Amino acid sequence: MPTAALHSIHVHPVKALRALAPREAVVEPWGLAGDRRWALIDPSGRIVTQREQPRLASAAAELLPGGGVRVSAPGREPLVVDVPAPGVTTTAKWSGEKIETVAAAAAASDWFSAYLGQDVALVHLDDPSVRRPLDDPPHSRPGESVSLADGYPLLLTTLASLDALNSLIARGTHPDEGPLPMNRFRPNVVIEGTAAWAEDDWRRVAIGEVVLRVAKMCGRCVVTTTDQDSAERGKEPLRTLARHRRFDGRLVFGQNLVPETTGVLRVGDPFTVIE
Repeated sequence: MPTAALHSIHVHPVKALRALAPREAVVEPWGLAGDRRWALIDPSGRIVTQREQPRLASAAAELLPGGGVRVSAPGREPLVVDVPAPGVTTTAKWSGEKIETVAAAAAASDWFSAYLGQDVALVHLDDPSVRRPLDDPPHSRPGESVSLADGYPLLLTTLASLDALNSLIARGTHPDEGPLPMNRFRPNVVIEGTAAWAEDDWRRVAIGEVVLRVAKMCGRCVVTTTDQDSAERGKEPLRTLARHRRFDGRLVFGQNLVPETTGVLRVGDPFTVIE
């Protein structure tokens, strides 16, 4: 088997928008630098994702120096959004959590509202260490924090497991929907050179100079059925995951990670299973 290594890195500056694929990224305690520090909320404060708005798959955000973003989408002129100044916070709601964020300029909210045909506001998470402690015992520890990711700082997937899943899809009832690309699963780090499903047994890993704890398997939702280019939805991979990758009532693909150390990840870095 080839030596395991970091195949690719993926950063999502605005939650639910398409990812960037840099050659290197800084790992901070709450995730990759710039990853999911922005999100959209509806008038009730609920965070809006591709679950409700698959068209977000066609929108993009370029990360700018200082943490701002340049957003773009079909039919819209690009817009530069600066990090908002500290001030009154806006409560964002996610799976029972209430997360204090800072609202972006009104122009950004107007831009996204016009694109989605829905009243939304763009908000920024200014300090994850203060705003969003990672509180999911026994999978979290005191002092840990997370960005606006679904639950954990980083998500890891492997090329071997994607190949195995696509083989299962090819033998299933919707073979025409495969093979699926990795972007359906919206990972942060993709590893090559491992065995399929080997990640099920990992507890601690190292990517280059960074050590990470494997917290728990990642339960998957309807977003994985959304074509990240066309925003159209199908049945896969959830249909196949339901038959072959159901654990504790969840359909799983990938592993959630929590950094134990910080540092810089670079594509090609060696990947090591510590335990």
